[in-house]
Amino acid sequence: MLVLLLHQLPEDILLLLFSYSDTQTLGRLAQVCKKFHSLISRDTLWRRIAKVSLNTGITRLGRDTFPQIALKERVKFSQNWKRGRCRQEILLRWRYNLLPWLQLDDQWLYLSQAADIRAYSLRQNSVSFQRRPVSVYTGHQDDVCRFVVSESHVISGGGILVMNISLHLIQIWSLCSNRLGECLHKIRTEDRVWSVAINPTLSSVMTGTACCGHASPLRIWDLQSGQLESSLGSDFRRGAGVLDILYETPAVVLTCGYDTYIRQWDMRASIRRSVMEWEEPHDSALYCLQTDGNFMIASGSSRYGVVRLWDKRQTKSLQVFFLSSPSSSSPVYCLRFTTSHLYSVLAHALYMLDFTICDQQHGK
Repeated sequence: MLVLLLHQLPEDILLLLFSYSDTQTLGRLAQVCKKFHSLISRDTLWRRIAKVSLNTGITRLGRDTFPQIALKERVKFSQNWKRGRCRQEILLRWRYNLLPWLQLDDQWLYLSQAADIRAYSLRQNSVSFQRRPVSVYTGHQDDVCRFVVSESHVISGGGILVMNISLHLIQIWSLCSNRLGECLHKIRTEDRVWSVAINPTLSSVMTGTACCGHASPLRIWDLQSGQLESSLGSDFRRGAGVLDILYETPAVVLTCGYDTYIRQWDMRASIRRSVMEWEEPHDSALYCLQTDGNFMIASGSSRYGVVRLWDKRQTKSLQVFFLSSPSSSSPVYCLRFTTSHLYSVLAHALYMLDFTICDQQHGK
């Protein structure tokens, strides 16, 4: 009778057996021998775990947004996000209080400082953050408070994305080569505009307003005609302005603002009520949010530089980080994250939270 030891089994059989293991078991198996260590480093074993973990780069639709990083490593980082284990660092300071904005694009961090947009390198082989900008985009008359990076272009202005916002008016400008610079529409919103986002299908734009009038603060406008398509919600209190809007998919939107709530809207289910809500526990306005496209949300509040991590499967926040002291309290104007780092800008500084630390670095 032929008897095979476990390590003598064919690789496909071993991979099938290992696929039923949890994170801790896989870690222990990887220490058994070189063959096991090699097999357990494969992404196929970690994809199932990554799909249900926080911020591993696997979206709800199954797309992998960080394929250049091994899933095994991303699952390790995910445990640090969940437990709040990170190293905090101030990357940049400036003398005067500003209303900065930032974006991440592959290997670059773009940061607005007054009337300039500066590009900083985030290359993985760099020992530390390069505090000298690689490029500076100038020529703005006023301070840049919103911009977007798309297809290797930096689009900016007094408003958001390809929008120029002026109190109760949105102007939509074309970026097509045959109509470049042409004003396509002027939309009067009857209320001050605080935020704008374009649907991923490029068919419509959603505006978030101050909610000082009778209209809903969340409205959707057709990009071709400039006409109002629909409004979201029906029970907003006066002054519940929307400060940030984020499309997860063409039908799913996340919003936040002065009413202290993060709301998730699914327009396939209802445009009258949000499908999920998360409340900031200390009655602070929420200035910005970001999502991993799956289970995690990060939000920035109006006081003490508070950044919160949320798991959509829970009602209470998962972790909280204070990036400024009571004596220098500032809103978190914008935050962005990768699978390993979170960057946030306050009135006076750019902060980084590094979640790649190991247990020894954290003192455990």
